[in-house]
Amino acid sequence: MPEQQNIEYKTSWRDEHLKWICGFANAQGGRIFIGFDDKGMVVGVDDYRKLMDEIPNKTVNHLGLVVDVNLHQREHHYYIEIVVPVSTVPIAYHGVYHYRSGSTRQELKGIALQNLLLKKIGKKWEELPVEGATIEDFDRETIDVFLRKARMKERIPAEALTLDTLSLLKKLELMAPTGDFSHAALLLFGKRLGRVSITASFKIGRFGKSNHDLLFHDMIETNIFSMADSVMELLDRKYLIRPISYQGLQRLEPLEYPEEALREAICNAIIHRDYSSTYTFLRVFDDRLHLWNPGNLPEELKIDALRENHSSYPRNRNIANIFYKAGYIESWGRGINRIVEACVEAGLPEPVMVEEQGGFSIVFYKDTYTIENLRRLGLEDRQVKALMFIKEHLQISNKQYQDYFSVSKRTATSDLQALLLKQLIKKVGSTGRGTFYVLSKPKGAIKGAKGAIKGQNRP
Repeated sequence: MPEQQNIEYKTSWRDEHLKWICGFANAQGGRIFIGFDDKGMVVGVDDYRKLMDEIPNKTVNHLGLVVDVNLHQREHHYYIEIVVPVSTVPIAYHGVYHYRSGSTRQELKGIALQNLLLKKIGKKWEELPVEGATIEDFDRETIDVFLRKARMKERIPAEALTLDTLSLLKKLELMAPTGDFSHAALLLFGKRLGRVSITASFKIGRFGKSNHDLLFHDMIETNIFSMADSVMELLDRKYLIRPISYQGLQRLEPLEYPEEALREAICNAIIHRDYSSTYTFLRVFDDRLHLWNPGNLPEELKIDALRENHSSYPRNRNIANIFYKAGYIESWGRGINRIVEACVEAGLPEPVMVEEQGGFSIVFYKDTYTIENLRRLGLEDRQVKALMFIKEHLQISNKQYQDYFSVSKRTATSDLQALLLKQLIKKVGSTGRGTFYVLSKPKGAIKGAKGAIKGQNRP
């Protein structure tokens, strides 16, 4: 069995393996097997009697941690199992805090270490007090907007509308145990983000062909309750376009990306980001929109699980609660599903989501028919080139396919049928020379015809 999140294999014992025990204790616990190779095949240990005494003593002396050490036998080999519990307090080995993440061990420093220490004492960064903050640091106008929205959703009682700012913040549990205002309170309703964090702002940039080609940029520095509206307004006014189309006599001007999907993604980035880290970045390119916020997914969730039914695990529960009460989000963990559904309904590719550089990234694409997106669908290279050909020339026939790729009619028919089944192309005509194929999702895909297709014009 290969190594997993909570399992580590070692061929023999070394004292440096105490780092792995430290990492498991600081994370979700786990088991270390001594006498196995990396593939999970038993190789055995010879000094197991000695180790059965040494390992428990060393974990207590160096880590202050009690672990279970069990002896097992398989295929005439003895091996040792070390069962590491989750520690309720931070554990260090020689002054260094280790953490098991995935199948790796990390040394925690800076912000990551701060978050671990807070987690172990049952605190979150958003709950910490802002020393010296007063009622004058709050924007009552933003608070009133929140109250109106929350009351319309019937998620606060009517009497909340009559409360003064201090009483309301207490009711919303935005006060620290010390009696000071919390980070969350100032982030949500404060007049100045810098009062809490200089990196709490939202950066937007317009780029050319690459990340190095920055054309212009803006920074949104409102309180975070107003931030989603401010970001959407700026995108609409300065960064995105509204292509005009008609449905009968009705003029349609939707944003080039579904507004519902964008707003949901932006709200998610604001609510779930790690505010003790760096900025949230929104990069706008000609063909895509890339949103990144600091902070990985919670340990309970993986990327693949986001598209399935899953529970909500907010990093900042007090901030999430305010956005929920205002009706900006729901608490069912369906945000990602709503984003994907909105993109598909608009004829756009499903957005790509990854964890990278210590944060969560979501990329919206305008065009289904890009080489990157088509390869992601598992298409063969020839099929990808065929779709790019249709995109450029507007159509292709079976005979043209044969000539372009130097393949038989049978192969051309098979390839085209596969693209039909994936609903990437549509067939025009029934039989004969008048039959040809066009893109089935042409939104944002067609650049214009390039003239007649010649069989010798191959890539």
